[in-house]
Amino acid sequence: MGVEIKFTDRDLPVSPVFVEFLHHHIDGTGAENSWHDQLSEKLVPADFEHRVQYAESVAEQVLQHPLGQQAIYRAYELFTALLLGQLEKLHALQRRFRFVCVVGCPRHGGTYLIKHLFRSLGFDPAKVPNAIAHDGFPDAAPFLFAPAHNGYTAMMHQMAEYLAMVEVFFGTPAAGGGRRIVPKKATKAAYHGAFFTSVWGPDTEYVITLRHPIAACISTYQKSTGLPVDGKFAVRGNIEEWAHRDNLFTGADPATILERGYFDVYLRYWEQYHLNLALGGLGASRKRSLVAYGRDRIMSCADGLAERYGNRVAAEDFKVFDRAQAPREWSELAEPAMRRVAAAWRMVGLEFPLDELAECR
Repeated sequence: MGVEIKFTDRDLPVSPVFVEFLHHHIDGTGAENSWHDQLSEKLVPADFEHRVQYAESVAEQVLQHPLGQQAIYRAYELFTALLLGQLEKLHALQRRFRFVCVVGCPRHGGTYLIKHLFRSLGFDPAKVPNAIAHDGFPDAAPFLFAPAHNGYTAMMHQMAEYLAMVEVFFGTPAAGGGRRIVPKKATKAAYHGAFFTSVWGPDTEYVITLRHPIAACISTYQKSTGLPVDGKFAVRGNIEEWAHRDNLFTGADPATILERGYFDVYLRYWEQYHLNLALGGLGASRKRSLVAYGRDRIMSCADGLAERYGNRVAAEDFKVFDRAQAPREWSELAEPAMRRVAAAWRMVGLEFPLDELAECR
């Protein structure tokens, strides 16, 4: 018995991010690339509707251009390979590119490392598109099944589009015929580590950035215009949206989550994220390293990456600011959560650096 299963691009449309990337590349105009500015504390709200509108306005130009046609076709080819386990197509990519990924919660120092690595490879970070460098794309998250949306297929489709972008952006062969180094801030790889490791290959290097949850929480709410006056959690930007989502995924009551304390909600997100790091598949990689937050440690890590993969360039100063004092009860909440994470990491042979994190809280 033969069964034919047929999908079209109407069932699985090209993402707005991919269309936007291709349009800017074809047109020679600068794509949105504010990812490298982590000092302005600028609030970053979700902008999906704007991206859809922009993609619709330029889609025809992209579809009529040979490079656009080729890249879109290539993305669907890679998507099919991911769906069906056509490993040779992935292995061919892995022979051309080596991914160097920084993984960690937001506000943990990862952007600084990726920016420095791009600089050491000869790129101006201000000219590297968000989708290439930063953690918004491809999207990965706790599984969601909704009308016209399957979280797994959406993740695979966006990964295929990202790989097609990599071929466009890093397309020229490396000097001497070696593999091109592809830096990526991959915050969301923690959610489906085994998938990312399988796609990017066994030679992918993962640098895991870690920070004390109190310091990270303060940095997060300061980026979102400050701690709410009532001390309760609020969703004002992307990071808070992810914290809200992950709390719901782990059983929080949707009716009361915005009545809970800001740090209570953030800490649940932070803890779950670090459990995912250890238990989601990234821990199986033998090419991984940890760096705890702190000026000297982060800058030393950046120098090490540059020496291994690029050219040594003068590192920009890693800014560590004095943060607001946290209420005493935050420490009482944080310490058992950190011990639970450390215990889970030990269970799979990983060491969680409690003492180093305590230095920078």
